[in-house]
Amino acid sequence: MRRAVALLAAVFLLAGAPGCGGDGAEPGVPRGATSAAPEAATLVLDFIPNAVHSGIYSALARGYYREDGVDLKVQPPGESTDAPKLLGAGRVEFAILDIHDLGIARERGIDLVGVAPIVSRPLAAVIARGDGPVRRPRDLQGHRVGVSGLPSDEAVVDSEVEADSGDPAEVERVTIGFTAVPSLAAGKVDAATGFWNAEGVALRQQGVPIRLFKVDRFGAPPYPELVLTTSRETLEDDPDLVEAVVRATRRGYLFAVVNPDQALDDLLTADSSLDRADQEAQLSALLPILRPYPFDQAVLDEWAEWDLEHGLLEKPLDVEQAFHQVG
Repeated sequence: MRRAVALLAAVFLLAGAPGCGGDGAEPGVPRGATSAAPEAATLVLDFIPNAVHSGIYSALARGYYREDGVDLKVQPPGESTDAPKLLGAGRVEFAILDIHDLGIARERGIDLVGVAPIVSRPLAAVIARGDGPVRRPRDLQGHRVGVSGLPSDEAVVDSEVEADSGDPAEVERVTIGFTAVPSLAAGKVDAATGFWNAEGVALRQQGVPIRLFKVDRFGAPPYPELVLTTSRETLEDDPDLVEAVVRATRRGYLFAVVNPDQALDDLLTADSSLDRADQEAQLSALLPILRPYPFDQAVLDEWAEWDLEHGLLEKPLDVEQAFHQVG
């Protein structure tokens, strides 16, 4: 299996090698080698650095961005950071966005474009206590389910219960903010929405028995939860920059898949405040979906329909305008 992954990585690296993007570089010569200095750009993360960003930090640590002619600054979001607005205003060139936030931003008139998936599947799930009464999604009827208050949580609950032949209206929803882990650990709720790679992993590490109901197994298409995003202006004015960042990011994630221990080292070197055991457990859970494949147009179409059906979007999304295939 490890050999197969390594061979896959080699294929992707060859497919995305510098010199193939029509940027004027000679074959085999990194994009940056044709210019006096790398081009500066900023990438805003969707959350504080964690295992899902491992490929980005590996690409930084191993010089992949600089080899492609980019001096990339990666920054976590601040309390007041609104990444879609920063992108739309041209204050940053790239951001990692939740795919739903990308769709919502476009509805609000911010012309953003997804250029590469970071993960190949949804991270959203309903997490139930393993020693509780909820054994399948339709068992959520009549039980307390913690939700953060975000519309996407409501969509996840509705989708899962409906897909399991239940009635979402019969679910008792309790707004708990982002306290799924302590709320479930203390038995304050029978289930809660959360990310299976974060809250799900944390609960298991604490010894709390859980049952995971991933949303793409109950009603939702296998959409990419996190997306590398830029603005239409950046894409049109500097396509070489966009291609270079996508190419280097893919290299970073391919490296992380083949060399998870070294990728973990790269992440922890970038942020020493992270707990190694926590991040190792998260990265192990994520490895099967850290795949830098191009977007699947059919899946994106299904995702847009799912978001519309569940009220996350108010009108049909022009998927071809919202996403751009790079490489």
